[in-house]
Amino acid sequence: MTNIILLGPPGAGKGTQAKRLVDARNMVQLSTGDMLREAKTSGSEMGRKVAAIMERGELVTDEVVIGLIREKLSGAAGGGFIFDGFPRTLAQADALGDLLAEVGQNLDAVIEMQVDDAALVARITGRYTCGACGSVYHDQTRPAAVEGVCDDCGASQMVRRADDTEETLRTRLMEYYKKTSPLLGYYYAKGALTPVDGLAAMDEVAGAIAAVLDSKN
Repeated sequence: MTNIILLGPPGAGKGTQAKRLVDARNMVQLSTGDMLREAKTSGSEMGRKVAAIMERGELVTDEVVIGLIREKLSGAAGGGFIFDGFPRTLAQADALGDLLAEVGQNLDAVIEMQVDDAALVARITGRYTCGACGSVYHDQTRPAAVEGVCDDCGASQMVRRADDTEETLRTRLMEYYKKTSPLLGYYYAKGALTPVDGLAAMDEVAGAIAAVLDSKN
C-alpha cells in the first residue's frame, strides 16, 4: 500500500493523474472538496457537523477535515491513498503526519507536478468542453473538427469556464504558490518530495509518477 500527496497548481492535471492511479493501482483518491460534499449528505454525526458549518457560511476547520480523513483511512485502503487538495498549510501537514502515525500508516511520496506558468495559462485559457457529453477540447491542441460542434456526440453546446481567464488564473496561481511554497520546503527537508514535469504528455506524466511509486515498493 502506498500513500501519496499530489501537489500542483490549478490546471496542472492532478485530477487526471489521480484518476489514472485509481484505475491502474486501485488507490483511493481523497479530495477535500469531494469529502466535504459527501459528508454533508451522509447523515453521519460528522456529516451533520459539516452541514451545519457550511450552512452558516463558515470555513470548515482543519480538525473537521482531519476527522473526515480519519474516517476514510479506517475504511478499505485498496492500493493506498492519494491526498488531493490537502494539506495546504504547514499546520495541516503536521496534522496529517500525526494522523498517519496514529493509524499506523506512512506517507510514501509527495509528488510535485511542476509547470511553466505561461504554458499553463495558455493550456487552460484555450480549454472548452461539450456541455452535453463533457468531452474536452482546446483551441490549439484539440479543436473540434467542426467549430462549435462536438466530435463525440454532435451537440452544439460548447462552453468555457467563467474562471478560465488569464487574469483569474494568474491570481489563482499566485495564491497557490504563496500557500504551497512552505509545503515544498517542508517535504523536501523530509526527503519525501519528488518533482515531475506536469506539462509533459499525459502518458509521460503518468509514467514519471509510476516510477516514483514503484521505487517506494
